[in-house]
Amino acid sequence: MGIFDIFRRRPAIRDASALADFVDQNAAFVAQKGIYEYSRARAGHYSKVLFREKEFREASDRARWRAYPLGLAMVAELVEGVLFPARAEDRQAQVDAIRALTLSVFDRHPVPPALGADEWRTLRDDLERNLARIGLHPPKRAMDVPAPYAEAYFNLMPIHASLRGRDEPTVHNYLRVTTCNIQDELTRRIDVAAAVESLRAQRPSAAA
Repeated sequence: MGIFDIFRRRPAIRDASALADFVDQNAAFVAQKGIYEYSRARAGHYSKVLFREKEFREASDRARWRAYPLGLAMVAELVEGVLFPARAEDRQAQVDAIRALTLSVFDRHPVPPALGADEWRTLRDDLERNLARIGLHPPKRAMDVPAPYAEAYFNLMPIHASLRGRDEPTVHNYLRVTTCNIQDELTRRIDVAAAVESLRAQRPSAAA
């Protein structure tokens, strides 16, 4: 990457494929950054030692993959909120299209060795249920999207429960700030009309 590449605008999101990439990348970011930053903060001066330990790396890998479907659910709901005004009259069809798209993103990834096939399937089922709930209430503000997931996310932290203290509100605030930032980026980059039309053309059977 050239020195001036960091100043270039990211490409617009105009179709379902680009939207899927956005969902995947940001769900992974939500899952990984929060876990690593919380662990680093909790370990303090010993963080470098902790991050070199095999047991911690394995625990972090399991936590990251378990958190990834939570990230997918949150980012999918942000997408629905941004696209809602363009297809409010046919919201359920759009929710179904976003659900199918998000499940196809999950299915890009092979079963993580850290989890195994049975747990990975369970996580997919949980994700599908969470996605189905998006259409059961009006679109939320970005900062409110993490509320149903914050406790489960916090409980995944690869730090012994006795050392976590009362940090759940801090982690919840991290998720609130992060989802607001993700929504801001999506709003800047997305061509709403083109993305809605591309989603409309997707076959809902992709979620089967």
